[in-house]
Amino acid sequence: MNYRVERSQPYKPGQKTSFKVSRSKIELFTQCQRCFWLDARLKIKRPNGPPFQINKAVDELLKKEFDGYRLKGKAHPVMIEFGVAAIPFAHASLDVWRTNFTGVATLYEPANLQVFGAVDDIWVNSNDELIVVDYKATAKQSDVTLDADWQMSYKRQMEVYQWLLRQNGFKVSDTGYFVYANGRLDVDGFYNKIEFRTKIIPYTGNDAWIEPTLGNMKDCLEADMPQVGKAAMGGDCDFCTYARARSELTIAALNWTYAKLPHPQTD
Repeated sequence: MNYRVERSQPYKPGQKTSFKVSRSKIELFTQCQRCFWLDARLKIKRPNGPPFQINKAVDELLKKEFDGYRLKGKAHPVMIEFGVAAIPFAHASLDVWRTNFTGVATLYEPANLQVFGAVDDIWVNSNDELIVVDYKATAKQSDVTLDADWQMSYKRQMEVYQWLLRQNGFKVSDTGYFVYANGRLDVDGFYNKIEFRTKIIPYTGNDAWIEPTLGNMKDCLEADMPQVGKAAMGGDCDFCTYARARSELTIAALNWTYAKLPHPQTD
């Protein structure tokens, strides 16, 4: 596994050209400035987890489903079920906004950062306000919510998309929606299919944190590597803690091995 990825050039302190920062890199910075610095300056990435192919399939199928109602200019039945007064938004750039590595993009001039992020969907209400929509999929016995601490990353994700659309001149509702598909575990078998219950969960975003964070990211890019990796929710960054422990144990193992090797006698 190659953890050093050169899809784009690393940031060089003092560079005049704008530097591309994805929505996920903003999230990485909120989790650990050291991990962000290593990624942006040295192109050393965190190890990736396994791909969630079932979630990806649900995501793609939901897009196709909502696109059908977009062509009709009508609300999807699940929107009606959960009282969402809106319809899927039709726009010539929607496919670009949904595509990784392009997405909705803007140049944040104070930090000279080109910020982008790929949305799942956008709806529009009767006030011509765009509504950011994010698809999520899981499978658990209990009802799905947004109450867990780790789901703060979902909320920050939505707020970045809201900010990006505003930077592109659109009127955007503070309220976005998570279309959450929960795989049913209460059926009597698999039978080559998984049944889901889909729920729409509203979330009122606040993007006031984004521009100060972008300024802090630029300061981090210009500085030396942060010495301590701190996680956004407190405590040490798990990745930095593991890397430090691995290094210490590797050195200890090498020293132990060296001590056990036969050495020539000297007078």
